[in-house]
Amino acid sequence: MTPVSTAPAPPVHEHITDALKAPDLIRLGDNVVLARFETLKVYAALGAVRALLERGAVAPGQTLVDSSSGIYALALALACHRYGLGCHIVASTTVDTTMRAQLEILGATVDQMPPSQDLRLDQERRVRRVRQLIADRPDMHWMRQYHDPVHYAGYREFADLVDAALPGAPLTVVGAVGTGSSTGGLVQPLRERGRKVRSVAVQPFGSVTFGSERFSDPEAIIAGIGSSIPFGNVRHDLYDTLHWVDFRHAMAGAVGLLRDHAVFAGLSTGAAHLVAGWEAARHPERPHLVIGADTGHRYTERVFARHREALDPRGLKPHQITSLADLALPWSAMEWGRRRHEVPSAPARQAAAASTTKERTA
Repeated sequence: MTPVSTAPAPPVHEHITDALKAPDLIRLGDNVVLARFETLKVYAALGAVRALLERGAVAPGQTLVDSSSGIYALALALACHRYGLGCHIVASTTVDTTMRAQLEILGATVDQMPPSQDLRLDQERRVRRVRQLIADRPDMHWMRQYHDPVHYAGYREFADLVDAALPGAPLTVVGAVGTGSSTGGLVQPLRERGRKVRSVAVQPFGSVTFGSERFSDPEAIIAGIGSSIPFGNVRHDLYDTLHWVDFRHAMAGAVGLLRDHAVFAGLSTGAAHLVAGWEAARHPERPHLVIGADTGHRYTERVFARHREALDPRGLKPHQITSLADLALPWSAMEWGRRRHEVPSAPARQAAAASTTKERTA
């Protein structure tokens, strides 16, 4: 007699986005779990597009446009494919051939910025280009992933998953800030349910989001986790602790994650993995959830092919500070305390930079 399987049947998905959106949960240590995504922002794009269609803010067949350094571009193209919408991406110079080919085959049109070693300039160029497109084509809908809070909506589903997988106990979430919606969109609904959630945020040096704009990290290619412009979707008062991590330390975390756990993930995940290791050792009583936003494919040449150069994560630790005035490369950590923060305007930042340059040359 053939035994009858009692295993639940796997779901048959109606669209690839249903399969992609949920992460794989992988235990990295006694109190560290990685939420490993193929592309994290499928939650944001699906949630935002559904909400906009339901509100009537977007009509079937309309073209959606936004700027992206990579994973949001793919997520938006997939959401548009699912819902029969047009898609136009103003792409960072960091978007590679593999990503661009996927976007174009999915039906998106792509404007890509010219080669640049300055990611601040790249980001500013992209925003200018989007504004020009909207002025020329008012029928397009600008998704404004950096500023429209509709991008928080999709992450409530991620919060449901986390609540079920890691129930009850106080939780620490470790992830790159980026546009703010992925970390904020997870932490906020969990706290609303009464969960005690500590939010540990990761930033690159050179980002205005949490005050490191006076620094330059020449090798930094951590596109998407920091910003040269203020992001309206970043709610500074959601974050408990901040870590600023340079390229070399993020690389150490990414290579270490692959070497020790066979997980091939991007630089933002590498930085979060490094930070989570240090935090988890100091707080062994709390589970730590690391957000792994994407795979490592777009970093193959500039990170993983150089794995022999990678620092040993076990020997690394942050410079612990109490004020932004003490911020220092290559890795700094600070208790943020869920306080508000006013990101200075571009003219104010330029004046401060000119003043600093004058002091250094005096």
